[in-house]
Amino acid sequence: MGKDKKKSKGTVRKLPKTKCCVSKSRCGRCPIRMLKEGTLPEGYTVKKRVLVRADGKKVSKKSLQKAA
Repeated sequence: MGKDKKKSKGTVRKLPKTKCCVSKSRCGRCPIRMLKEGTLPEGYTVKKRVLVRADGKKVSKKSLQKAA
């Protein structure tokens, strides 16, 4: 009788990459694709294939996880 340490968190949202990899087919975490689909977290946008915050602050993975 093993103890499972996994806990259900429901659906996990994919976080966008901080920079587009310029793949022709657009990967699943591409910020350009997520912007077009409307799945990019609130307060973020894409400029010159790089993920940026709308208020001008730096993008960090920690702040991105909180927003998602």
